[in-house]
Amino acid sequence: MSVTAPSDSPNGAAGGVETNDTLFELLEGFVQDLRTAGLPVSLSENIDAAIAVKHIPIEDRNAFKYALAATLVKNNSHWRTFETLFEVYFSLRGKEYALGDGADDPFDQLDMDDNDGGEDGQEGEGGQGGGGNGLSPEELAELLYQALLKGDDALMRALARQAVKRYAGMEPGRPVGGTYYLYRTLRNLDLDGMMERLMEQSRQDADGGELTPLEERLEKDEFETRIDKLRKEIEAEIRRRLVADRGAEAMAKTLRKPLPEDVDFMHASREEMANLRKAIYPLTRKLAVRLARKRRNKRRGQLDFRRTVRHSLEYGGVPADLIFKYPRPAKPEIMVVADISGSVAAFARFTLHLVYAISSQFSKVRAFVFIDGLDEVTRFFEGVDDINEAVHRVNTEADVVWVDGHSDYGHALEVFWENYGKDIGPKTTVLLLGDARNNYHASQAWIMKEIEHRARKLFWLNPEPKAYWNTGDSIVGEYGAHCDGVFEVRNLRQLEKFVDNLV
Repeated sequence: MSVTAPSDSPNGAAGGVETNDTLFELLEGFVQDLRTAGLPVSLSENIDAAIAVKHIPIEDRNAFKYALAATLVKNNSHWRTFETLFEVYFSLRGKEYALGDGADDPFDQLDMDDNDGGEDGQEGEGGQGGGGNGLSPEELAELLYQALLKGDDALMRALARQAVKRYAGMEPGRPVGGTYYLYRTLRNLDLDGMMERLMEQSRQDADGGELTPLEERLEKDEFETRIDKLRKEIEAEIRRRLVADRGAEAMAKTLRKPLPEDVDFMHASREEMANLRKAIYPLTRKLAVRLARKRRNKRRGQLDFRRTVRHSLEYGGVPADLIFKYPRPAKPEIMVVADISGSVAAFARFTLHLVYAISSQFSKVRAFVFIDGLDEVTRFFEGVDDINEAVHRVNTEADVVWVDGHSDYGHALEVFWENYGKDIGPKTTVLLLGDARNNYHASQAWIMKEIEHRARKLFWLNPEPKAYWNTGDSIVGEYGAHCDGVFEVRNLRQLEKFVDNLV
């Protein structure tokens, strides 16, 4: 979608910093990368964003950023991706990054310029060298200490530029990630030592030369906030220099991370796991509403021909009103049988979490977990408000080891069929979760056939990519032959898509 910039922009091409064509080219690339990252940006929202930037000058960076966010972001979990791509595409634009356009240099205010700073002051993006190039490391550290002590944001921003220029060792064209440059810069600044010095100063300034425990905590929190802000300014400065060297599109590909709903269960980092846990709560509310609506819509059944004809006698035999049978769709029972061995434990955990979070849409939910032994864990979820606590108990207390703790689907299915097969009926939907990697044990696939005959539906959810199915010790095809559906479920987006099959 190409958006053409109106020629009568009231801000005169964003205050003269950008031409209309350049700004709207940036916006077009920005929106395209948002879509590539997984954000659902529609055509109308793209147009709304184009209209919004007509009225917000790009020099007012925060207003410009939040105007775009208001038109393009609909989910809080998408904010971080939006913010990262915004910094990439608009990192070199705005008055605080273009000192030559009338912004004040904090070094000038402090009268810290030196004689050879004039030539260096023209280096970098937008002429942002500042006048602090002649400062010694000790003077730069002292200036940084004063900025953190007073909470001077403008000075911290200028010092962040100087620190990156002096300590990061950035070289044009060098294929090094921003994390390396950030580490080098922070190592030279010694922020831990700076924190101790700030707290010591606060103690000296306190009445009686001592802080109460509450005052100590409040002061520490305040200084940690300021140091974190400085760290973010350093990251932003590194990002701006990388964008200037490599281009916005290349940096967007490097920095772009998957949305929480697109994170692979089996390869998620600790931070991504935390984001997944946050994302699953709004997802469960949405799915519960969707299932309830779908069940209501199923209440119009087939045409009741006999009643329609009888009713038509009032109109001389003309079937003016069609009468339908109104079935009463029963809520299904759900049995979840999940492999919780190391390779697929995260997938099983999130699926159990989701099923129990929307359990109001089912008449009964029973959960079973296995590795080479099998145990029913329904009891852990009964009367529990925090599902995370129940899932934790499943992982720590369930009796799932029979011999050696390696996956044995055949034996687990045997135990399930012998002990619980009689409970499967025409209202029961059985979900089997796992990668079907059976370590070359007997498959006992006949049990799947028996379950299929008794159950309402039988589904297999596999967290492995389809390309890996039926390779090595994977026998998902052998089990899948007796299922109503075998689904690749590697992330929350695919899990959400599958849930519609449960009604």
